[in-house]
Amino acid sequence: MPPDLYFALTLIVKMAITAGFVLAATITAERAGPLVGGLVATLPLGAGPVYVFLALDHDARFIAQSAVNSLAINTVNVIFALTYAQLAQKRALAIALPGAMLVWAVLAWAVHEIQWSMLTAILINIVVLGVCVPLARPLRHVRMPVFHARWTDLAMRAALVALLVGITVTFSFQLGTGGSGILAVFPVILLSIMFILHRRVGGPPAAAVLANAPLGLVGFACACIVLHVTAEPFGRAIGLSLALATSVGWSLTVLLARKRGFAV
Repeated sequence: MPPDLYFALTLIVKMAITAGFVLAATITAERAGPLVGGLVATLPLGAGPVYVFLALDHDARFIAQSAVNSLAINTVNVIFALTYAQLAQKRALAIALPGAMLVWAVLAWAVHEIQWSMLTAILINIVVLGVCVPLARPLRHVRMPVFHARWTDLAMRAALVALLVGITVTFSFQLGTGGSGILAVFPVILLSIMFILHRRVGGPPAAAVLANAPLGLVGFACACIVLHVTAEPFGRAIGLSLALATSVGWSLTVLLARKRGFAV
């Protein structure tokens, strides 16, 4: 099979698999309430498959270094979620979503211009999460109205995720570790949840899901650290598996703590 045809076919398969996986996960999130929705939305459902596909084309060092930049951009996603949650309390979707995206774009550009080490990326996560998680707490507890997603909403989500995978995998060699690490964690799931929920159930309920996202992104930060530390010594497959387990374990811990009445 010609190399170009092989690449095109494998890319289509990668995009379809990832889109289907994220689609199923986000439907579950939207029907489970703001806390579960926020935690599920911040699992590495989009970034995880992208990293798996990157690992097929790059060595362990590339993956480990990309995780540093993903950790740095995690702080931008935290601020992005909180910005939308604040704006959505009283603003229409046409203002809240572009406003949050503008903040994301400016901060993502700033992150891309900085040469990050694991230490500096950890420190900025501690600062940003330490500020944003308490700020988001008052916005979390809003009842989610019952609704049924339309097929057009589902198709839009699938297309967004597939596009992200296609761009990241196709241009990863040109983007390098910095660009790939940032693009891999572009908040496509959070963005699609904002777009669909705000129109369907209103600003405050949609904001409640996003207000729980910073709590979930604590787990994603830990997953990036685990991936960076384990990818080279143990290999890409083990590193990615441990990172996924870390993120899932954090979300389960938060749910258990909330169920037992702890304030998290």
